[in-house]
Amino acid sequence: MSSRLGPSAQAHGVALSRDCAGRLARYAQLLLAWNRQINLTGARSAEALVDDHLADALALVPRIPPGARRLVDVGAGAGLPGVILAVVCQGLDVTLLEPVQKKHAFLATVRRELGLEGLHPIRQRWQEHLSDEMFQAYDVAVSRATWPLSTWLEVGLRLVRSGGLVLGLEGREPISLPRAAIRFPYRLGARARAVVCLPN
Repeated sequence: MSSRLGPSAQAHGVALSRDCAGRLARYAQLLLAWNRQINLTGARSAEALVDDHLADALALVPRIPPGARRLVDVGAGAGLPGVILAVVCQGLDVTLLEPVQKKHAFLATVRRELGLEGLHPIRQRWQEHLSDEMFQAYDVAVSRATWPLSTWLEVGLRLVRSGGLVLGLEGREPISLPRAAIRFPYRLGARARAVVCLPN
């Protein structure tokens, strides 16, 4: 698995330390084991998980602003991309919003097993989180495969501070983006993809 992780990261200009690669490999093992009991992802092999999911999440790493300290992953599901960003981006606190109890339990297990003190799984929907009296706007908000991209960009803007950034992932069919948004194309195997960055 590590032999596939390295090239996937390098394709996005990301250098993985031995510690990061080990944690990502452990995460993949946990995900595949839990996936046999509950439906976390369509990937059924380590190769598919790395090539289709971890590689996709790694495309976001270069788009995290250097000064970002707090990120929220909405509808975190299996932890893609939030767990990967928490592992690779040193000093980044990552909140995972996931209302489904079984998926939240998996994310809590990942936090414990990987020793990620900066990873915070919360069992809430984004609306509940936004109305929580303890809510503080984030530097970055991201979501993957939860809504249509245009819907996510609108939701994400409500969760980030002024000057913050919303990140989304676009498939092969480009959509009409807000004027301030920037598209960063990349390849996922034979598929055309793009990271979309929308500043607030």
